[in-house]
Amino acid sequence: PPLNAALKKVLDARDAADVHGSERKKERAAIAFFYASHGFTPIWSKDGHPVEGVESVLATLAHASDDALTIPQTPTALDAAGGPDAVAASEIALTEAVIAYARQATGSRINPRDISPLIGSLPTLADPGEVLDRLAGSGREAGAKLRELNPSEPRYVALRDKLDEMRAARSAGGVPIPPGPTLHIGMRDRRVPLLRTRLHLDPPAHGDETKFDGELATAVADFQRLSELPPSGSLNGATLLALSGGGSSRTEGLIVANMEMWRWMPRDLGADRIEVNVPDYLVTVFHADRQVDQHRVVVGKTDTPTPLFSNTMKYLIVNPYWNVPQSIIKKEMLPKYGDLSYLDGRGYSVSYRGGVATVRQLPGPKNALGRIKFLFPNDYSVYLHDTPSKSLFAASTRAFSHGCVRVDQPFGFAETVLNAALPEGTRRVWSEERLDGLIGDKERYINLPTPLPIHIAYFTASVEDGRIRQRPDIYGYTRLVALALGQAADPIPVAERKPRVVAERTRRRSAPEAVVDDGLDPQ
Repeated sequence: PPLNAALKKVLDARDAADVHGSERKKERAAIAFFYASHGFTPIWSKDGHPVEGVESVLATLAHASDDALTIPQTPTALDAAGGPDAVAASEIALTEAVIAYARQATGSRINPRDISPLIGSLPTLADPGEVLDRLAGSGREAGAKLRELNPSEPRYVALRDKLDEMRAARSAGGVPIPPGPTLHIGMRDRRVPLLRTRLHLDPPAHGDETKFDGELATAVADFQRLSELPPSGSLNGATLLALSGGGSSRTEGLIVANMEMWRWMPRDLGADRIEVNVPDYLVTVFHADRQVDQHRVVVGKTDTPTPLFSNTMKYLIVNPYWNVPQSIIKKEMLPKYGDLSYLDGRGYSVSYRGGVATVRQLPGPKNALGRIKFLFPNDYSVYLHDTPSKSLFAASTRAFSHGCVRVDQPFGFAETVLNAALPEGTRRVWSEERLDGLIGDKERYINLPTPLPIHIAYFTASVEDGRIRQRPDIYGYTRLVALALGQAADPIPVAERKPRVVAERTRRRSAPEAVVDDGLDPQ
């Protein structure tokens, strides 16, 4: 039929076009394959009329910015009644917008490895053919099913709702307030009447309409809090921009970056699970999606970041040996001791194979891994473990390790993870006291009755009690994500020691390197 032939012609022309970006090329190739496998039959129109659900899809695309997505050339309507060429062009334009939305919603805009090769949390991108098959049979639910490709995790939804609230406050409308000097209480300025109107204040009782008084300062501070700006109560440049409905705040860039990083996470985190949020310096255990335990942790230094990934914790070891990494032997032990034989018999065993020294620390109270470690297979050779350096847990900033995660009160944590997935009413086999009784000089392996998903993640913003809570961007990752998404020029302040340099250097590495922890006190 003429329409099928026109669709083929449009797809062939697009295939031959020079499209920048490998993701766009992949998307167009997948779309062409889908239509070819369906005989170039249109999916959005039939007999000159849009199919049911097209309007809902168009509405979802129109609101893509609600989820901080940026869909190029979003169509506002479908031409289903024109000539074959016009209908085919409109059909493919809508399909390309749908697939762009689906891919962005599932994390196509940034390859996390471009931020750092130590980020192993890679998103699962939507398959174009599966998306089109799913929407084609969804009727009026097609738009909702398209939007469902965004994360459904409540913490993501809370960030999205906060972003919407902030944007609504910023676009209050009206005539832009002219630029001028920063206004404080007691100053007079011709912009004050417009400012009072914008903040829904009545004329002042004192009769001086140009005076920036205490009532106005309070209203400005309230607006600043809603816009996630410092509540100074003064009319400064950032507040002026927000009141005039222009620009985006640094906090918006922070929210959008964290929303994007949620797209990297598995969509099913597991009702029973373990989460480490590196910028929080906390490990949390969940049972039936409820927090049941939380401990302070020490994470990797800025020059030895803790890798980010998801895996499954399967067992733990009481009285672990520590096999000292070659990097630590060469960079730390040899310069310090010179002759490694000094360590032999002092809590370590030293051996040589092919002229290469191997150092192993024996179980004991001074072991760098402490008395217990928690194992889950991963490409980075990192794990959670105890430490003899207990004092570090008292610090507010706890980025001290070589990459592994050190856990405060690890035997209490062990009791929780060994019992977290047990059905209600089941007798606990393992207690903290029983685990303490295993302390000695021999390794003791304990399998988790039910292996638990573990997620080592990096989120610097969350919504708590209706407000944004910010955490230090210790590795500079949030800033790099915000920049990659085209947010403000440099929206995320760096809060730790040279994280920008570290992040840039880490990003340039060609492949992940095994990160192993020495557990040694940084002093």
